[in-house]
Amino acid sequence: MRFKVKPGKKEAFRNSFYSLVELMWKEPTFINAIISDDIETQDDLVIYEIWQGINDSWLQEELPKSYRKKYEEILGDLLEDRIISYLTPSGEWGTNVSR
Repeated sequence: MRFKVKPGKKEAFRNSFYSLVELMWKEPTFINAIISDDIETQDDLVIYEIWQGINDSWLQEELPKSYRKKYEEILGDLLEDRIISYLTPSGEWGTNVSR
């Protein structure tokens, strides 16, 4: 997922987002997440998440969680855009997190 943060709002978004991830990682189907700053697009943050299951199960089981509601409510003030992609691993080197 790529977050295009409004100018001047990156740290506010980062704080809110990190708080969300602190709650997400306690979910039983959560495996791993990496958050990165885009060095070429200063206001962008990217998260790569690995969950058990498929995107339909995530949308049905994880998205409706109550702790996500507060987070979703503030995004309009912080983001210009959010780009969501669902990926299926086809190879992995160095770890076994996607298996």
